[in-house]
Amino acid sequence: MREGRQAQRAGSTEEACEAYEEGLGLWRGPVLEDLRDGPIVNGFVCWAEQSRLECVEWYVDAGLELGRHRELVSYLYAQLEELPLHEAFYRQLMLALYRSGCRADALSVYQSARIVLSDELTQEPSAALRGLHHAVLVDAPELELATV
Repeated sequence: MREGRQAQRAGSTEEACEAYEEGLGLWRGPVLEDLRDGPIVNGFVCWAEQSRLECVEWYVDAGLELGRHRELVSYLYAQLEELPLHEAFYRQLMLALYRSGCRADALSVYQSARIVLSDELTQEPSAALRGLHHAVLVDAPELELATV
């Protein structure tokens, strides 16, 4: 994960994406599943799971920056199956779908997010997610993949 962040800061998105993917490939399910009975272990488990979650988000962001939006759609649907309350995955999935030419599906993802967040947390989507929804509705040019 550290190598991925360093590569991304240096402007090497391809290298960063590979490093994130490699790091995520090392993940082998629940951390210390049989040993979760104390504050120290529980704290480590929480840290490790949050680190994995950050790595997933950075991997997807790098992939989107590289134009791999079609490849990431099913991956993001799987992430949302696992963590349906994680708004960043809805945002990333909406963008991947939009860039794949699936605008209606991107809008449907937003509606799903609204329902899940409302039912589970009695909250509306964040300002960032609402902003992306609006941008998709109006076909905002900033949603297009930047070409250099």
